[in-house]
Amino acid sequence: MSNMLKEALASAGVVAAQLADTSRVEALAGVLQAEPRQVALTVARGSSDHAASYFAALTMSRLGVPVASIPMSIATLQQAPLRVRGQFGLAFSQSGRSPDLVATMRVLREAGALTASMVNVAGSPLAEAAGNELPLLAGPELSVAATKSYIAMLAMSAQLVAFWQRDAAFLDAVRALPEALERAGTLDWSSAVEELRDVKQMLVIGRGPGLAIAQEAALKLKETSSIQAEAFSSAEVRHGPMELIDRDYPLLVFAPRGPEQAGLVEFARDMQKRGARVLLAAPADVPEATLPLVTAADASLDPIAAILSFYVMAAGLAAARGRNPDEPRFLNKVTETH
Repeated sequence: MSNMLKEALASAGVVAAQLADTSRVEALAGVLQAEPRQVALTVARGSSDHAASYFAALTMSRLGVPVASIPMSIATLQQAPLRVRGQFGLAFSQSGRSPDLVATMRVLREAGALTASMVNVAGSPLAEAAGNELPLLAGPELSVAATKSYIAMLAMSAQLVAFWQRDAAFLDAVRALPEALERAGTLDWSSAVEELRDVKQMLVIGRGPGLAIAQEAALKLKETSSIQAEAFSSAEVRHGPMELIDRDYPLLVFAPRGPEQAGLVEFARDMQKRGARVLLAAPADVPEATLPLVTAADASLDPIAAILSFYVMAAGLAAARGRNPDEPRFLNKVTETH
């Protein structure tokens, strides 16, 4: 069993450990409640940036606070005079060591923003720069392909939004996440391994909170199976990318519950009529589903369970293609950009 698979399947325990002590996330949420924020800013790269996309979707839909991703070169290379006093800046990172990430959080903090970090390594330079640390508690991650740390970021994002919103029902749903993750790790996605075994390029589709996991799935297909996978919103793909989709073109469509689901299922139907090879990941009540999804205690949390089911498949797919998902050829666990 690869480290990638072992670590993905450990995600339920990681989230349970987070939920055993929510004092830090509650304290940060209290500060956010004390003074209204006009905007929140996220700082991240790679899988961590996909987690930031999920945080953004939750924050905007549940709190109405606009969220923007800050290009780090604006703060580091261009040294732009960012007017962020009183706003909220949140960094996402597994290692907390990338110089541009650390520098950007220092800039935001010095400019008067309330800054915090979700980071998996306690006492990292990023945690020190941000000031407020939300430990992910994922433990050592040996596989280059991040899995449990990504799910830990999604779960911590949901906790922060739940406490910030003071939504007791949503918080109860978050507390039930470990059980949903346990079920998600047992789902059978073996048909996807067979469908994608010889694929060279494909699209991964999502929308709303599910776009964040489509982005993450596309990245994992690149780094663990060398598939040129690109992620799009089902709304955006109807523009230029639609030209790529011809007979037998492979698509993975994530359609968890929520207001976006009907449009995603309709998109999958349209592409099947075109002759595309569509893998539709959806709950059991969607007749067209070809891959099962677990339903969590709240629909907003379904994407967290969905990405775990995908990770299990992705580890198997990499093995079927003769690759080691733990050691992609040209990648390192810690990426230090400037």
